[in-house]
Amino acid sequence: MRLSITKEIFSIFVYFARGNESPLMIRKETNTTGNMGAKKMKLTSASHSDFMLEALRQIAPSAFTEVRDEHGELTHKVDFEALKELLGDNISNSNAERFGFYWVGKQDAKRAADEPTRKTLRPIVEGSVDWDNTQNLYIEGDNLEVLKLLRNSYMGKVKMIYIDPPYNTGKDFIYRDNFTMNQDEYGRFASDVNAEGNRLHANEKTHARYHSDWCSMLYSRLKVAHSLLSQDGVIFISIDDNEVHHLRMICDEVFGASNFVGTFNWVKTETPENLSKKCRQMVEYVLCYQKQMLSQTRFNGVSKSSKSSNGLLNQSNAVGVLTFPGGKVLTSMQDQVLKAGSYGTGKYVIELLQDVEVKDGVFVSDFSLKAKFKWSQLYLDQSLKEGVIIRIPRNTLSPSYEKPEYAPEVPTNLINAKVGVETNENAGEYQLKLFDKKVFSFPKPCSLIQYLLNFIKPEEEFIVLDFFSGSGTTAEAVMNMNKEHIGGKAKFILVQIAEDFEQTPKREISKAQKEIIDNAVALLKSLDKPFNICELAKERIRRAGDEIRKEHPEVDTGFRVLRVDTSNMKEVYFDPATLEKDQLFADSVKKGRSDLDLLFGCMLDLGIELSVPLRQKEVTGKRLHIVNEGALVACFDVGIDLEVICAIAELNPLRVLFRESCFAADEDKLNIYEQFKQRCGWSTEESRRRIHII
Repeated sequence: MRLSITKEIFSIFVYFARGNESPLMIRKETNTTGNMGAKKMKLTSASHSDFMLEALRQIAPSAFTEVRDEHGELTHKVDFEALKELLGDNISNSNAERFGFYWVGKQDAKRAADEPTRKTLRPIVEGSVDWDNTQNLYIEGDNLEVLKLLRNSYMGKVKMIYIDPPYNTGKDFIYRDNFTMNQDEYGRFASDVNAEGNRLHANEKTHARYHSDWCSMLYSRLKVAHSLLSQDGVIFISIDDNEVHHLRMICDEVFGASNFVGTFNWVKTETPENLSKKCRQMVEYVLCYQKQMLSQTRFNGVSKSSKSSNGLLNQSNAVGVLTFPGGKVLTSMQDQVLKAGSYGTGKYVIELLQDVEVKDGVFVSDFSLKAKFKWSQLYLDQSLKEGVIIRIPRNTLSPSYEKPEYAPEVPTNLINAKVGVETNENAGEYQLKLFDKKVFSFPKPCSLIQYLLNFIKPEEEFIVLDFFSGSGTTAEAVMNMNKEHIGGKAKFILVQIAEDFEQTPKREISKAQKEIIDNAVALLKSLDKPFNICELAKERIRRAGDEIRKEHPEVDTGFRVLRVDTSNMKEVYFDPATLEKDQLFADSVKKGRSDLDLLFGCMLDLGIELSVPLRQKEVTGKRLHIVNEGALVACFDVGIDLEVICAIAELNPLRVLFRESCFAADEDKLNIYEQFKQRCGWSTEESRRRIHII
């Protein structure tokens, strides 16, 4: 029996494969707790292939078979012969010619995106603003690692992504991934055949090495970011002429060419440089893709504010009759009685079907007109209920309408001052107001990102992600939008690698650029902060937030700071044959890691958003960490007693978390396991799923 790839089945596969939460959420856990049965967490992120396999298992379970892994435990693996039988003729010939975009290093970039990470995020409370209440995040570290770490908690939850990646001008590329290669390596690999069977040739003019490095860097990050977008989510990417053609092809592959929305042209300057003899560059581009192109999704551009009248007549329409209620139609005609008969002009014939009195600028009684109208009677009645104003200003009796509010226009692909978006020059002037000196190179104006934010419904709650956050403009844009829309609930997640300003002058930069860097270093020195762009961006967000709170204290202008670091857990391996009893309960947590470090590491693994409310409670000298009012309750203190267990059980937690060193013996674990079964009413299986140990 072959699998019938119906539209419905295919949509299910796409649903899971594109990053929506599986009902069988994959956990990286192993059972090492003996009779207790609770699972000990490995704290390693799931790979992209893990999610894909789970999606495949949902629609083709017969393509999986049980095998024993290296530990002798049963696991499910794909049976390719069974899968090929299910798919039948729907398998592509690997040797067939195909269309695609290939470069040296692409396969390594794919692997880089798929590999799990053993990194974690450590909270930096002292560098945060309003830690306890904010729902915004600022994350320091390599964005590829961060995106992988966020996948469990934010898969399918991000409504909008905006990024302003390096343009690859030769001076702005700071990401050095493992798949980059030197010139000799590039030359060797350039003549190899890749995994798709395509022979790659080096072309110094059109496919120089730096293009390959840039494509690999961005490709791996976009592949992971794709899974974070909601089904109606959108991504905006700023770019210039250097890589726009390559970026479009990469995005066509990652997001699907059919999900391409458009290329917006942003007027970055009104005074382009005169250096070029061929073309003076005034615009940069913003590429836009939607996770899934939904016909009902409408982008909002500029709101119409014009109150100019719009005629109700249309020459191409059929003749119809509209009845207008008395007292609802305004006019500038003098007081009089209009007799039934023919009115209008040579182009439009209008017939008044009964006498009607005009007095004090209004038609006193109901009356009917016969003409070629745009509207039906039903639409007219509904419009009047919604506050639409009808006017018949002159004795031609030609009616017009004015709406009190207009739906925003769908945006054009030109972004300039006419839609309220500023230029780079304006962004530079804003820096002077905030810092007295220019401290950022080429920051985007806040109005650009605000304009893009307003494309989607700004009054709804949603998450905005920027993983090349640079100067922090996206954070300020989100705060400004929440200020302008009462009750705005947008939250931001910013990610930025901590580029060291002291290393920057070693590159070839202009005198003006060096002055900006010197200004940034001087500012950070005065604040006693490290000389990197993260510290500068956080200071910009603080200052912008202070200004917003003066008039809008209700706006969330805080942010939790998190930093990428190595795993909280030691890399310790024991030989089962020589394992001693005292080693069984040895603490596997690295020295110097705090309870908060462990808590956030586990929140990542369990798929809990990092911005949820946190509070602490002390019971018999033991500290409980309560996440989102019981989504997770953790205790990492030694010697947990019955009173602590009772306090946790009263919270009716979804999950509980302990540290291995909390227990002196296996009997202590078993007792706690049984206590939760009794006090929370959990079944044996529920207890195994809900109790976690690190």
